[in-house]
Amino acid sequence: MKPLGIGLIGTGYMGKCHALAWNAVKTVFGDVERPRLVHLAEANAGLAEARAGEFGFEKATADWRALIADPAVDVVSVTTPNQFHAEMAIAALAAGKHVWCEKPMAPAYADAERMLETAKKSGRVAALGYNYIQNPVMRHIRTLIGEGAIGTVNHIRVEMDEDFMADPDVFFYWKSELSAGYGALDDFAVHPLSLLWYLFGHVEAVITDMVKPYADRPLSEGGRRAVENHDGANVLMRLGGGISAVLMANRAAWGRKGRIALQIYGSTGSIVYDQERMNEFELYQCEGRGSEQGFRKILAAPAHQPYDRFIPAPGHGLGFNDLKIIECRELIRAISGEPSSIVTFEDGLRIEKSVHAMAQSFHERRWIEIG
Repeated sequence: MKPLGIGLIGTGYMGKCHALAWNAVKTVFGDVERPRLVHLAEANAGLAEARAGEFGFEKATADWRALIADPAVDVVSVTTPNQFHAEMAIAALAAGKHVWCEKPMAPAYADAERMLETAKKSGRVAALGYNYIQNPVMRHIRTLIGEGAIGTVNHIRVEMDEDFMADPDVFFYWKSELSAGYGALDDFAVHPLSLLWYLFGHVEAVITDMVKPYADRPLSEGGRRAVENHDGANVLMRLGGGISAVLMANRAAWGRKGRIALQIYGSTGSIVYDQERMNEFELYQCEGRGSEQGFRKILAAPAHQPYDRFIPAPGHGLGFNDLKIIECRELIRAISGEPSSIVTFEDGLRIEKSVHAMAQSFHERRWIEIG
């Protein structure tokens, strides 16, 4: 396959993460053609030029539509704020481009549906940025569950906590606007939902409570503005196979930086994982004498592929950006027609449907079945 021409829209944290992945995927995996970094778009023309030079792109523009119209661009990375995802992804797919869009799909469910409909009509690959499922440790946890290492799974607890909204004096910004979505649920609780999907399939029913730790926030220009969405959520869930689950998400949790704490309980053992210690997990198995049973810590190692593509020795550890490189390789696999572990728009829409059902449950104060 000829080298893919890459277009990148947005150059913030996630834009840089995508650029790093496109730059590194050939170096790490070796079995793909080196992508050609063709076109970069940013709202400010001067910033676009600067970032193109830093990231290694050939051209820069302040008009994302010009990037999509560029015939040299084969794949468009969409890394803008949530409310712009739908318009940009739909335009790119309609123009015949493959799309790698950061999660969530869109704040409005109808927009997410249009994204999927356009992807189906285009025949192009449309992937969502759920890189936590690409962790070699997570892949091995999935293998263990499939092999019955902890028996029949019956209960799961998952928490996602960060503290970037914990300070009541943090200025109001777009993540607290209703146009950005429900808050903690679709801002980042979609990540633990992607792990549940990857390990067990989609959520079947939910009942939800959401909270606002702070009713308003200061404005940088003076005064205050009401917070329009919720920074915390608690959800009871039912998964397939009679598995009960609990999801707790909090954007205002002092001391938590990137925590996804996953506890999986089965009939003959348990698995415990924490994203803040993403290169290890703990396994408990009811084997041997009870006097010696206990959790075993298992460190990421070359045996947990594709860890070996990065580091030849166990215990040294991968990082967030490394998972994005793995996800990039999976996207290229999908574009090449190979089996791939990307989260497609179809799977992503089901995750979005779960989030909207959770919000509906909160407003109607009842269980919601997800068809």
